[in-house]
Amino acid sequence: MAASEDLRKLSDRAKTAEDHATAAKTQARAELQRSVTDVRDSAEAGAKKLQAKTQAAGQRVSDDWSDVQTSWNAHLAKARKDLDQRKADFNASNAEDTADMAEADAEYAIDYAYSAIEEAEAAVLDAIYARREADEAAVAAHH
Repeated sequence: MAASEDLRKLSDRAKTAEDHATAAKTQARAELQRSVTDVRDSAEAGAKKLQAKTQAAGQRVSDDWSDVQTSWNAHLAKARKDLDQRKADFNASNAEDTADMAEADAEYAIDYAYSAIEEAEAAVLDAIYARREADEAAVAAHH
């Protein structure tokens, strides 16, 4: 699949996330908990798929991306552990602090994703440019 098509899929996924957040505002608590669990499970499966894809790509992907993958996996594990701990420690007196922390985490995750999208855009354009240069060099070599 072309990288530009992957950007379209990314846009579609962002829209789905927006739709889920909008729907969550009116969901009953049990339904909302199921939604949270489903999305977390999907995110974990996506992270595993990305890790497998990174490993399969081997030398075709720069070491920098492998480092990012390792860091991302560590971040996800810590974030889930922290979230589980906050849930375990939950009580009425710290509910407001827990909600504030969750909202701040969500805002940061969105900012991070936005930055990642900008980086993905730059990488796609770099790839298109590199392919064009390679094609032009191949044509020039045959003339």
